[in-house]
Amino acid sequence: MAYKALLMTLYENDFPVLKPIEITDLDKFNVLDAREEEEFKVSHLPGATWVGFDTFSMKNVESLDKEKPVLIYCTVGARSQEIGKRLREAGFKQVFNLYGGIIEWSNQGRTLESDGKPTTKVHTYSKSWGIWLTKGEKVY
Repeated sequence: MAYKALLMTLYENDFPVLKPIEITDLDKFNVLDAREEEEFKVSHLPGATWVGFDTFSMKNVESLDKEKPVLIYCTVGARSQEIGKRLREAGFKQVFNLYGGIIEWSNQGRTLESDGKPTTKVHTYSKSWGIWLTKGEKVY
């Protein structure tokens, strides 16, 4: 419950989110990871493309089909929402922020991978964010 309250303070009402349970097929999306590269290397959603946050550039996404829906995520959804807004401004038609980020994805028992293999490790950005991870192995 406290995690949901925290997330409500981070998200803008007019930016669409999708909860992990609402996602049945990741292949329907351009799945983008808006965390830093060291976080991405620990684990990411299957098939995700790393686009970064501090180092983000529209060049990272110039080859993507702007008509295909985008699912963007980070640790909890704050950084991904910011990058998502930039994608919408650049003409991407449907951009969704993953509710609760990779932490909620892992907490819901959804698959994570690293180097093409399943993993339970999650880079939680910091120890203070790590308290919200209830299912998975915390990495800082």
